[in-house]
Amino acid sequence: MAHCIVSAAEEILDKEFPVLDHGFVRLVDYLGSDDRIVQSARVSYGSGTKTYRQDKGLINYLLRNDHTSPFEQVNFTFHVKMPIFVARQWIRHRTGRVNEISGRYSVMSDECYKPDPSHINFQSDDNKQGRTAEPVDEEMAKQVLSLLSEDQKRSYDTYQKLLDMGIARELSRIDLPLSLYTEWYWQMDLHNLFHFLQLRLDAHAQYEIRIYAQTILELVKKVCPIATEAFEEHKLGGKQFSKSEMKAIKSMLKGEANPLTGRALDLFEKKLD
Repeated sequence: MAHCIVSAAEEILDKEFPVLDHGFVRLVDYLGSDDRIVQSARVSYGSGTKTYRQDKGLINYLLRNDHTSPFEQVNFTFHVKMPIFVARQWIRHRTGRVNEISGRYSVMSDECYKPDPSHINFQSDDNKQGRTAEPVDEEMAKQVLSLLSEDQKRSYDTYQKLLDMGIARELSRIDLPLSLYTEWYWQMDLHNLFHFLQLRLDAHAQYEIRIYAQTILELVKKVCPIATEAFEEHKLGGKQFSKSEMKAIKSMLKGEANPLTGRALDLFEKKLD
């Protein structure tokens, strides 16, 4: 099959899409498209490209039933600029290939992330790793931003003074804050990229990485619109139920009481919300 060229993707190639206050996502390159997915899926019995409707049906079937290898035939390379604390969450997805800017070779910029007041929240009481839904009041938001700004400036001033003294860059950087921006090239195949997006677009994911995931989803949609639509239908918008939960659903469809109790019932109801 010839090299896949997607006109909608070509239009956004190498363009920066801003994220947060200083960050961005840029699609550097792509290999493959919806056509490559269906072509690789059909190679086992030698059939060529079918109609759009048949291709769409096949992609939906593959995604819904977790046939992953055809989606691994499509690859994306992104240039991403994000705060270091976002990068450290991101790198847990070990299926990507990453090349990050090095503070041993480069002098780091003084750009640090400051959250918008609407995203400054108290610690959640029922979610150990998350925030409350409501932001703090205006006065407290000002205090938080003032404290962050002061400490970010102090840290970077220390870094600059150490550099001016001739101290090695690899040592001078050690007091820089997690809010400092970093950059990397990140490459991942579509199967693993969908897994990344499913986790990082979840409402429980931290806002700062969720907004990057949303931007990436929109870029992927330009390259693989059918596959992305199928992903949104079956993975993002779908739910997976356990054996006992399926039994409860069948009971409720018969007009019977839900047999689940306690925590199992709570988790089940959250899935249905």
